[in-house]
Amino acid sequence: MKPQPSDRARRMPASPIRKLAALAEAAEAAGVRVHHLNIGQPDLPTPAAMRRRLERVPEVLAYTPSAGTASFLATLHAYYARIGAPLEPGQILATTGGSEALLFALLACADEGGEALAPEPFYTNYSAFANMAGVRLAPITTRAEDGFHLPPRRVWEAALTPRTRLVLLCNPNNPTGTVYTRDELREVGRFCVDHGLFLVVDEVYREFVYDGRAVVSSLTLPELEDRVLVVDSLSKRYSACGIRLGCLCTRNAEIYDACLRMAQARLCPPELAQLAALGVNELDPGFLPGVVAEYERRRDLLFEGLGRIPGVFLRKPEGAFYFIARLPVLDSEDFARFLLTDFQQDGATVMVAPAPGFYATPGLGRDEVRIAYVLGEEVLREAVRLLGAALPRYREARGLGPMG
Repeated sequence: MKPQPSDRARRMPASPIRKLAALAEAAEAAGVRVHHLNIGQPDLPTPAAMRRRLERVPEVLAYTPSAGTASFLATLHAYYARIGAPLEPGQILATTGGSEALLFALLACADEGGEALAPEPFYTNYSAFANMAGVRLAPITTRAEDGFHLPPRRVWEAALTPRTRLVLLCNPNNPTGTVYTRDELREVGRFCVDHGLFLVVDEVYREFVYDGRAVVSSLTLPELEDRVLVVDSLSKRYSACGIRLGCLCTRNAEIYDACLRMAQARLCPPELAQLAALGVNELDPGFLPGVVAEYERRRDLLFEGLGRIPGVFLRKPEGAFYFIARLPVLDSEDFARFLLTDFQQDGATVMVAPAPGFYATPGLGRDEVRIAYVLGEEVLREAVRLLGAALPRYREARGLGPMG
């Protein structure tokens, strides 16, 4: 009798961000330039101060403490103090990227069969982590017309079940670029307090806010002190996705202790990553504001360019570096494939992420894509031109009629 994969293995979703990678590779092998706007991989250089740290590699690459090295934890404590969210020893746990922090949070806050309320569209890998943890993501649908801001309390109450254990937010949001206000966070916080729920907040894009906005970290809301878990990462803040280093922050001693025991089971976060991270202590205070200004320029360019294409609908993102754009197509995955297999102009095309994988509700996102503005302005200008040319050709190829 042939052994069968587990139900968990069968349920594991494919990433809409990466599932078309083979088509992109084939296009590139055929000589087509593919502009990768499907994935949040910044083109900005990792700071030299971080890269220089790798010149000091120790002779023995040894295990480090499960919670993180003392020097890396000190760097994190200094960072959170600067943003007005001081934490005590035993409240920050170094993790292998924000991904591990999120998985630890789900495992610590909910038993198998528990539920997490999550505004959709949400970062697609939340589905994967929830599946690993045996947790069901119960969607709270947000609308593009509202800038993907959170719906009123009655919507949350209607989604609550006896199995609900936590609320999962991303602020600033991937994939929508929405920045939740203090009032929105407090309203969700009151909901969590009233129903005995944890609040897990992914804040990896914390600095990336535009038009003079200020983001509110959930760590600064004292009424939520015993129930907030914050997921964080160095990946986007310092253009260092490949070092796979993040952290989990919580003032709840029981949750911290549980996550520390999970961390002990996986032994330790990567030593070289923690060594490189110490370079952030050498960065000029103007480093991050300069990065944010660059992304704001890219956002403005892409927003204005896409807004001129007939049939495209999008709201101006308030933070992070993503759009959700509604396109004049019936199937965004089919369109994303078309871009890679049937379209090129002047030897180039664009790769986007189909949006259905960012939703839990079947049928939503069928005419939407996520676009990451992580490439330079000249590339983004070309990407706008390519999308403007591809849409009418796609509609003609699929018999959908001329652009409206």
